[in-house]
Amino acid sequence: MIPKPDSHQEMREALRALCAEFPAEYHRKHDAAASYPVEFIDALTKAGWLAAMIPEDYGGSGLGLTEASVVMEEINRSGGNAGHCHGQMYNMSTLLKHGSKAQKDLYLPRIASGDLRLQSMAVTEPTTGTDTTKLKTTAVRKGDRYVVNGQKVWISRVQHSDLMILLARTTPLAEVKRKSEGLSVFLVNLRDAIGNGMTVTPIRNMVNHETNELFFDNLEIPAENLVGEEGKGFRYILDGLNAERTLIAAECIGDGYWFIDKVSSYTRERIVFDRPIGQNQGVQFPIARAYVNVEAANLMRFEAARKFDAGEDCGAEANMAKLLAADASWEAANACIQFHGGFGFAAEYDVERKFRETRLYQVAPISTNLILSYVAEHILGLPRSF
Repeated sequence: MIPKPDSHQEMREALRALCAEFPAEYHRKHDAAASYPVEFIDALTKAGWLAAMIPEDYGGSGLGLTEASVVMEEINRSGGNAGHCHGQMYNMSTLLKHGSKAQKDLYLPRIASGDLRLQSMAVTEPTTGTDTTKLKTTAVRKGDRYVVNGQKVWISRVQHSDLMILLARTTPLAEVKRKSEGLSVFLVNLRDAIGNGMTVTPIRNMVNHETNELFFDNLEIPAENLVGEEGKGFRYILDGLNAERTLIAAECIGDGYWFIDKVSSYTRERIVFDRPIGQNQGVQFPIARAYVNVEAANLMRFEAARKFDAGEDCGAEANMAKLLAADASWEAANACIQFHGGFGFAAEYDVERKFRETRLYQVAPISTNLILSYVAEHILGLPRSF
């Protein structure tokens, strides 16, 4: 399939040229070793792609979520895994929208240059999951510092990040009028925190996605690391989550195109019973349907990104884009592995690796069922189910 040119074509071609320097065997090697693709991430950083959303005044490219989503899409479409670096893109929006001038002046130029990485966000907890307003990690103000106690889980890229965004409760749940109040966002300097009140326990998982469980035992954070106003953190995090879901949708779209390209090429060339298997409608139709659904998800992704960049409420579009794209990429993945037959399970074809990687997005960063609950309640006006 020849990629259709669009308004981002020059950007896409530059990304494809960079990604081509890191072929399938490079990503396959890191997947097998469960190691971090440092050289690839360094190349993306040096080329400025991971600073896409940082304003030019701070050394970034001054682009929007739309362009950032193209970066994520092209990484996955090339056969890579944007999960190794996407955190910096969506975490950036929290700092950009709600950080103080002093925080931006201190951190953004160094993030843009690659001296610092902001790739981790600590929200989810073992006992509360997506029920964020009931999280149990607390941050108590003591003089010029906050003291943090609690636990987080599924916190990614801590080993390859310098800064982390942390959501903690600063006012007990019983003392707020609305359960979304009393939560605050902090910037944590990981190099200072690890071993000094914060313990990191890696979690081995199905894909090469570096993730961890964190434990906080009287971790001290300087008060100036509070982002925005105390108690308003839940709203700040939601802004970042809309960016995250839009970017994840773009990654799924990149995966979907990768699977469709891969299986289309294979089924044109694979001869069984003296004819290419791609000549059979039983093979054609699932691939064609997957392509249609990836294209539809692509449109919703761009609409979500457009609204985000325009400062409009994009919660509905971001959630729907993530749902459509995750489903479309999984549909394409199943067609790809099915029509490769046994070869789909062979590591050298990369199908099984990408199959595992795209399966994650049915579950995280939010499950597809919770998106359906959001649509039912907030868009269709149906009774709240939980």
